[in-house]
Amino acid sequence: MNSNDYVVIKAAEDGVNVIGLTRGTDTRFHHSEKLDKGEVMIAQFTDHTSAIKVRGKATILTNYGEIESENKK
Repeated sequence: MNSNDYVVIKAAEDGVNVIGLTRGTDTRFHHSEKLDKGEVMIAQFTDHTSAIKVRGKATILTNYGEIESENKK
């Protein structure tokens, strides 16, 4: 794990959920935040966080590029 791996999430609408998932044999939700339009969250992968789930319309920036998440249809 690289402690310099940050993810920037910018909400494009109200109510975007950012959910941290645990490491280990049982992957579970361990933290969640709700962002409103224009709010930005900077998240980091850690010894406890192996994945980050974004639910809602947002722009996600990583060292690997930029991606837009979408709403459910």
